[in-house]
Amino acid sequence: MQRGLGKKYNARVLPCPFKCGLFCRSASGLTQHRYACSLNPSNRRASTPILRLNTPPPNTSPLVFPSPGCLFHTPQNRHGPNSQPHTPISISPRRYQWTANGGGMRTRFHPLLDGQPCDDAGYDLPEDSSPPPEEQRSDNDFFPYSSRPEFELADFLFRKEQMAGKKISELMDIWAAFQQLTEAEPEQDPPFACAQDLYNKIDSTEIGDVPWQAFSVQFDGGITEGSDGPRWKTQSYEAWFRDPLKIAEGQIGNKDFGHEMDYSPKRAFSRAGKRQFSDFMSGNWAWQQADLIAEDTETHGSMFVPLILGSDKTTVSVATGHNEYYPLYASIGNVQNHVRRAHRNAVSVVAFLAIPKTDKRHENTLEFLRFRRQLFHSSLAHILRSLKPWMRKPRITRCGDGYLRRVIYGLGPYIADYPEQALLACVVSGWCPKCTARPNNFDDDPTSILRSHVHTNILQDAFKDQPATMWDGYGIVGDVIPFTTHFPRANIHELLSPDLLHQVIKGTFKDHLVEWVGEYLEIAHGKKHSKVILADIDQRIAAVPLFPGLRRFPEGRGFKQWTGDDSKALMKVYLPAIAGHVPPGMVRAISAFMEFCYLVRRSQIDSTTLDQIEAAVARFHQERRVFLETEVRTNFALPRQHSLSHYRHLIQQFGAPNGLCSSITESKHIAAVKEPWRRSNRNDALGQMLLTNQRLDKLAASRVDFVTRRMLQGPLLMPIAPAPDRQPLVPGDDGTGIGDAEAVDGITSLGDVKLARYHARHYPGTIERLAAFLGQPRLIEYIRRFLYDQFHPTAEICGMDVQLNLCPEISTLLGVKTFHSATSTYYAPSDIAGIGGMHRERIRAVPCWKGGPGRYDCVYVEKDGEADGFCGLHVARVKLFFSFGFQQSTYSCAMVEWFSTYEDSPCEDTGMWRVEPDYDVRGQRMSSVIHIDTILRSAHLIGVAGSQLLPKYFTYHNTLDAFQLFYVNKYADHHAHEIAF
Repeated sequence: MQRGLGKKYNARVLPCPFKCGLFCRSASGLTQHRYACSLNPSNRRASTPILRLNTPPPNTSPLVFPSPGCLFHTPQNRHGPNSQPHTPISISPRRYQWTANGGGMRTRFHPLLDGQPCDDAGYDLPEDSSPPPEEQRSDNDFFPYSSRPEFELADFLFRKEQMAGKKISELMDIWAAFQQLTEAEPEQDPPFACAQDLYNKIDSTEIGDVPWQAFSVQFDGGITEGSDGPRWKTQSYEAWFRDPLKIAEGQIGNKDFGHEMDYSPKRAFSRAGKRQFSDFMSGNWAWQQADLIAEDTETHGSMFVPLILGSDKTTVSVATGHNEYYPLYASIGNVQNHVRRAHRNAVSVVAFLAIPKTDKRHENTLEFLRFRRQLFHSSLAHILRSLKPWMRKPRITRCGDGYLRRVIYGLGPYIADYPEQALLACVVSGWCPKCTARPNNFDDDPTSILRSHVHTNILQDAFKDQPATMWDGYGIVGDVIPFTTHFPRANIHELLSPDLLHQVIKGTFKDHLVEWVGEYLEIAHGKKHSKVILADIDQRIAAVPLFPGLRRFPEGRGFKQWTGDDSKALMKVYLPAIAGHVPPGMVRAISAFMEFCYLVRRSQIDSTTLDQIEAAVARFHQERRVFLETEVRTNFALPRQHSLSHYRHLIQQFGAPNGLCSSITESKHIAAVKEPWRRSNRNDALGQMLLTNQRLDKLAASRVDFVTRRMLQGPLLMPIAPAPDRQPLVPGDDGTGIGDAEAVDGITSLGDVKLARYHARHYPGTIERLAAFLGQPRLIEYIRRFLYDQFHPTAEICGMDVQLNLCPEISTLLGVKTFHSATSTYYAPSDIAGIGGMHRERIRAVPCWKGGPGRYDCVYVEKDGEADGFCGLHVARVKLFFSFGFQQSTYSCAMVEWFSTYEDSPCEDTGMWRVEPDYDVRGQRMSSVIHIDTILRSAHLIGVAGSQLLPKYFTYHNTLDAFQLFYVNKYADHHAHEIAF
């Protein structure tokens, strides 16, 4: 057939010579990729590692990590005739290991429940044994799909594009028509006959198939004779669920994160001997549960798997009638926190709970409220009942590393916001679900103790005929039985997890502190003038300079619909915006809270950080009294704020709170509830949503299976006869893949800064012409002084102070190139990071940014010496990135303007350091050229405005040039908070 106008299709058939997994369409594209590839040895500069990966002690075997598939019987005896008896009391070297987690940690695993691999009969495997064999399948067996392209197309249409069924069928018709025009063979039909054919293929997938079940519940209390009663008493409520045991086994056996699991409770210590709390299994609770389980000697060597639950009602549409759904999610506690947060199928939807409703006349009656509570707890107990037999005796299960292990289940923490916590703990709204502190004296109640089922039972026996005393005196809803009473070792009060999103970010910060500041301004300045001040606060927020990853608020914080991300972004810039407009005590109160917030949101928390958290809570409680003094508040009977007092204990129990935050379940709402609802026809949508979730799980399980069997490697379209002469090689590369051994995810350096991949065009290529082009007549002088420092690194006088005639002449500079940006890569596990905790950002120095004025970012520059925190850093503003050659060496440099520290300590009110611009004797900004290796990362400066109002048309473009004093914003992100203290 004659081709019309258009570009010829080229498949991705040229592999990267460094084997990074990327394939290119053309030789030119491969050439560009080679110079940018992270595995190219020439792209790696020598850098000082922030830790050295020490080899284990002698006779220490490597840590064994587990993988999928399950067997369904219980071992009668763990020790076979040829197996060695398990002696867990003695701590072997295998149970200690140095790991590369944020500076190196010494990890001790539980000596009794250590997740020892076993065979399919439950007998211990000898050391260094290979995993038991699994069912062998052909390398080209894509069942139920005929080929890789067919699977990729199904995944693309259903999961990625979420294409409607009619459009899928239309696409297949177009596909068939195009094949007829191209005179294709008649038997080469489209991959799918229609949308239903695609759905049938997905439905016939065997792996990842956990079918939905239903049960119904109805009020059984009887109806008064002669009365029809309210409709909720006669209505049947239906809940849908999937077997949580099979869901848990699927997660345990998921090979995608089989090596990112903890197969035993652990205690981690830094090299300095400080206890480290990070992943869930590093907390005390998992260890204590293992101690209880190990009282039965038949469980020794088992793997403890706590099931983390979470539920929260969500609204899919405000405009329709039935718009609420009540999903229940589950995740095993063994997966590490970064996996649970990363949307990698470590969180699964287990059930959709019933939502009983009634008319306005009956919705607040005690009888209906009691029924609604008991329906919730009874439903949870019914859904989780399949786990109960395996909470006392082990069940042989295949793990993600391919090994079989004896698994003991348990109920783990429950992720929920405050209303849900009150419902779970059966406490009165307004009371703390964790302790018995009275609402009118939350933080100073000397009689307060932690709640437990034992304490509740004692009270129920004492006041069984006085429910009002239980309600008013102890905050207990005594006529509801918590679901945890049906399961061993489960105490709902103990299992309620910390909730960073609703307790800290949206609760204390957005709903309390931000609102209280507005109320104070209205009390102190009147309604009219307070609006002027609030408008200036909004303008200060809008005038904050740009920063990588920082959200801008062009109109300030005055928007109606707040999200958790909005609150997190506002926290980063709010404190400098209100300083000067509110009393210093109010600023100190919010500063103390911000310090607490950033400390508890870290991914790794040690004993020193716990002390800092406790001190920050104490300062916050002390400083927040200013809201009482200014009559903004009359009390602090606020359960969300009171919950801050429990964080130290909860971190010690469950590890870093960011692995149990309700933001994990709320983000899951999108994929499990909202998107499936939008794909439905809105008529009895729940059934369609259940089917969509089941198909998505099958596609995800198929992809993991195919990836594990190495069936999705390489480009989708393989060449029939690849031409080897089209693959350019790096000089010195023989095509065997040099550099494969260096392709390791993990910690490589504290700060690694590189110039952009391509230099900017239309700049002069000589240094003299470049200086004139940029209007920087002293650029040549700066370069000469820079070279003096390079050639005299130990000189007592630095290049900035030495006589210019002692500096090298630079008439022979070669290859001068100008760049508009550089990238900084550093270890920041608490921020958005890849495997190993590495984070990358771009630092810009560009004369025109998005069609507007230029953007010249600020950076932290490392000082010589051993000072900690901000005392070991300079702050500078990058005006130019460039490189040049001199005496057979290439130098990557930046021309910067300097700032000096204002005062010798941080601001007493905000807790932030302040800096001011440096000027020379002629009143010009002090500048110099530095090597980019001395740059650590971006710095964020916010102008100190005091009590003055910003000019009406002041924008963020003017901030770094107009202000003469700046806050160093340590709240720009978590890494900044850790280095700018």
